[in-house]
Amino acid sequence: MNSKEIIKKAEKELREQFELIDEIRDFNQEKVLNAFIENKVAPEHFYTVSGYGHDDMGRETLDKVFADVFKAEKALVRIHFASGTHTLACVLFGNLRPNDKLISVVGAPYDTMQEVIGTMGDDETKEDSLIAHGIQYDEVPLKNDDVDLEAIKNAIDESVTMVLIQRSKGYSTRKSLSVETIGEICKIVKSKNPNCICFVDNCYGEFVDSKEPLEVGADIIAGSLIKNPGGGIVEAGGYIAGKAKYVDKSANRLTAPGIGCEGGAMFNQHRLIFQGLFMAPSVVSEAVKGAVLAAKIFDEIGYDSYPKYNEKRTDIIQNITFKSPEPLEQFCRTIQSLSPVNGYVTPIPEYIPGYEDQVIMAGGTFIEGSTIELSADGPMRAPYVAYMQGGLNYAHVKIALSKILDKVNKI
Repeated sequence: MNSKEIIKKAEKELREQFELIDEIRDFNQEKVLNAFIENKVAPEHFYTVSGYGHDDMGRETLDKVFADVFKAEKALVRIHFASGTHTLACVLFGNLRPNDKLISVVGAPYDTMQEVIGTMGDDETKEDSLIAHGIQYDEVPLKNDDVDLEAIKNAIDESVTMVLIQRSKGYSTRKSLSVETIGEICKIVKSKNPNCICFVDNCYGEFVDSKEPLEVGADIIAGSLIKNPGGGIVEAGGYIAGKAKYVDKSANRLTAPGIGCEGGAMFNQHRLIFQGLFMAPSVVSEAVKGAVLAAKIFDEIGYDSYPKYNEKRTDIIQNITFKSPEPLEQFCRTIQSLSPVNGYVTPIPEYIPGYEDQVIMAGGTFIEGSTIELSADGPMRAPYVAYMQGGLNYAHVKIALSKILDKVNKI
């Protein structure tokens, strides 16, 4: 059976999963559409202002649309966020003060976040971290690669100011958190300390489910616009959404006290962000279908792939475990060779700011670093896992998987 026949057979067996993905897409698309209509989005909201960026109607309306979509009191949507990590850091530094206590309740967070916190990085980096600013930090370890709810219950008391809940797995093999599990965590935290801030790193998870974390008890969420909510066309930026007082404090960290949400020229990016958000539910559904197909195919050819094709999805990431460096490198090079941009480039492992190990990245994307576009990467450390994500359209993912199947004997 050739690669195309294998994929056709897999698609027939995935009809039930694809129908569920379509239902979630349709629900989220209607939710986004209603937010646009309710906030009377109009061409004048696409115009830009310069200098200080005062009285920007487009920016204000954009914030309101995001707030409605994510069921938040307030949202902050800005191109000034350099990355998802920067966006998350603004929430942390904006809402935590010396002697406050932060707990990551799903084990160690993503590599770049560990540098923000101060548990990783060189001496110079650590001088600027949360810990160096007097923030106390602790972690609740995972149990069998899953969240330990009982341990979380034991860890939370009146001394804990904020819990960090990372929805996606990052460069780990743990389960990404479902919205339901996030709700359970928030319920436990609030039962032990009603004043504790439940902060969710929502990167890679937006629009994968029909609910978002604020709907199940989270106080504030944050993410990147070059991931899911940017629909593959937003060029930079991030968003923060949640309770107004926490969003305002985060805004003061991004800009300055007294400016907060009220300043910052958007450099004529309004239309792209509006349009990217409108496209996001459909683009995310295409990426999720591609991930489900990858899970099915890699399982059938004997690789450990997670999540399984028939499991409920909570993010766009698909793990494929290779157990040695050579096949991980070959996989990423194959993805790169099938990219619309820089398809001729050969990825090699390299040290990247914010990461402890060398990382190999396949990212032939229109937007640099955009992980809603088809990409794959992984740290060069055991068990040598490729983290495949994205796909602006399902057809591209299918083509890539077909070519990978043709090379399977070399991987």
